[in-house]
Amino acid sequence: MKLAIEGMTCASCALRVEKALARVPGVSSVSVNLATEKAEVAFADDAGVHADVGLLIQAVDKAGYVARDESAVDAAGVAPVPPAGPDARPVIWAALLSAPLVLPMVGYLFGRDWMLDGWLQLALATPVQFWLGAGFYRAGWRALRAGAGNMDLLVALGTSAGYGLSVYLLWTHAGHGMPHLYFEASAVVITLVLLGKWLESRAKRQTTEAIRALNALRPEQARVRRGGVDVDLPIAQVRPGDLVVIRPGERVPVDAIVVEGASDVDESLITGESLPVAKHADDAVTGGAVNGQGLLVVRTTAVGTESTLARIVRLVESAQAGKAPIQRLVDRVSSVFVPVVIGIALLTLLVWGLGRGDWEAAILNAVAVLVIACPCALGLATPTAIMAGTGVAARHGILIKDAEALEVAHGVKVVAFDKTGTLTEGRPELVAFEAADGDHAALLRASAAIQSGSEHPLARAVTEAATREGVAVPAANAVREVRAVAGRGVAAAVESRALRLGSTRYMEELAVPLDALRARAAQLQSEGRTVSWLADITGAPALVGLLAFGDAPKASAAAAVQRLQAQGIHTVLITGDNPGSAQAVATALGIDTVHAEVLPEHKASLVAALKAQGPVAMVGDGINDAPALAAADVGIAMSTGTDVAMQAAGITLMRGDPALVGDAIDISRRTWAKIRQNLFWAFVYNVVGIPLAALGLLSPVLAGAAMAFSSVSVVGNALLLRRWKGKA
Repeated sequence: MKLAIEGMTCASCALRVEKALARVPGVSSVSVNLATEKAEVAFADDAGVHADVGLLIQAVDKAGYVARDESAVDAAGVAPVPPAGPDARPVIWAALLSAPLVLPMVGYLFGRDWMLDGWLQLALATPVQFWLGAGFYRAGWRALRAGAGNMDLLVALGTSAGYGLSVYLLWTHAGHGMPHLYFEASAVVITLVLLGKWLESRAKRQTTEAIRALNALRPEQARVRRGGVDVDLPIAQVRPGDLVVIRPGERVPVDAIVVEGASDVDESLITGESLPVAKHADDAVTGGAVNGQGLLVVRTTAVGTESTLARIVRLVESAQAGKAPIQRLVDRVSSVFVPVVIGIALLTLLVWGLGRGDWEAAILNAVAVLVIACPCALGLATPTAIMAGTGVAARHGILIKDAEALEVAHGVKVVAFDKTGTLTEGRPELVAFEAADGDHAALLRASAAIQSGSEHPLARAVTEAATREGVAVPAANAVREVRAVAGRGVAAAVESRALRLGSTRYMEELAVPLDALRARAAQLQSEGRTVSWLADITGAPALVGLLAFGDAPKASAAAAVQRLQAQGIHTVLITGDNPGSAQAVATALGIDTVHAEVLPEHKASLVAALKAQGPVAMVGDGINDAPALAAADVGIAMSTGTDVAMQAAGITLMRGDPALVGDAIDISRRTWAKIRQNLFWAFVYNVVGIPLAALGLLSPVLAGAAMAFSSVSVVGNALLLRRWKGKA
């Protein structure tokens, strides 16, 4: 469940909301993100989710904030678009009222006395303090009621002290000349904090640009063909199976399969592929893509929450709302930060007041401590970098499921690849077939019969070869008891013969003699071919023949491997294929280590063993890769593969391009660098600024400027990630 949280201003606010929600009965985990102003709540029992929304909102209200349910999506399956940008009017009014108070300071530089009358200063400062700054008092009071502190409390205490001191001096010196007043300090601090929050909000909005761009891809209507008539309908009324007409230049409204026409489709904003992709009958098209010059008629396969676009939006939102492991350290620091700062400010007040006897300076220095110590930058350092990193990744066809995957990927030392469909095209062809008795047509006929009901790439290659060779395949009722043998092959009864088709390991387990064709198999394997055997075990196991398949490496695979090695990463090939074929592919691509004939159930344990060399990323696309993807430190799935693989992976590549693996790791490394830079500067501002303020070397005005600049600089630094350009 997602909640939008209003009123959070610093890391301690986010932590307090998190603790309040965690105490609600039935809540199993909570993650509150300051940058997105969202909370993600997981329940121990999903059955009671909606019944508990009221309790969650009450808990947030009691903590001093406002919450609303944002877990619902619209009929098209897309979450609400983020609200418009922040209002600049309070900043403008505060600046206009504060400018006359600052003007005398400028006059001093030119030897002019432009000091305003004290009562006029009071008139200008009061609306800034209590009208434009009212939000600080409200939020600070809510924090006090909840028994905690936050940025607003620090600002309210600090500026109130400066304002109160000025009122006291003005009142006590009335009729005795003009005292030195500090109205400009409190007014300018509030103005600078408001400016900083406005700039920060604008910058944070840019980090969610990826979500808005994806939402913008969704058409509001679709042209549906019903009863031979084309009717424009809202997306919510389109159903799976409907025929949708897409004219040239229009955006594809639904996920679908082409049934008529041909065109080039621009999928760049979904997959990151810069060039249009040719689409013909039986090809899949994705909602949100832009049709080229041809007219397409497509049959809808998914709409609403099940569409690819909706799932992408949910995935990016989830990653941006998540909390990276390093953020937990920041949360622990933030939980004690505000009380410690208030303690330091109080100590500063007493040391200067009692020790030096200068209560005026004591108040000003305590104010400076309170103002500069606002922990905004600390709370924004990590989530803004995560948001920017996941956003730029999404624009380049890399979907990162959670913040943890993004953080962990930066330290990857080993990348393990599956072969078929990951490094190769995944469209193997039958390049050779030889029968032990010389009857090659009978071999192909029996093999095609076993494979006729399978969608496996090797099965399709066999059936296509049978069609190409003009071999008549037995009728479906002649093939019985078909079953897959995991990691080995397939078994079936064909016309009363018990046939087995599969790997060398499978044949050896069945005690099938292979000597007649073993030399030929070795030759084919040395050429990079994948060899399967057909055996008849009706009586004594007997070899029928062998089939050799060829699957070309992807055009970008070699460059992708070289790039990973240039990044200091060890590359590994893990495949169930025979050693000869696996080694041929590894040699062609320059892969460091090869593990061949690995059964699906052993892939995960092999990945676990590779962790001895450092964090491991596993790249795959099939159901048999899912355990290995889950076992790796970072699982990377090709979207061209199965849903099971994508579910098990932390990162999904929207194009079947292995070059995106290097891009994903590069984005992770740059994001991690931004997080470290942001945390460094966030801590430096406070470690340096607080002592300077306590020693009287930093005025409240400069403290306010430094505090505002710290938040803006942290967000701005994170936004530099948006300039990243991929190599894939």
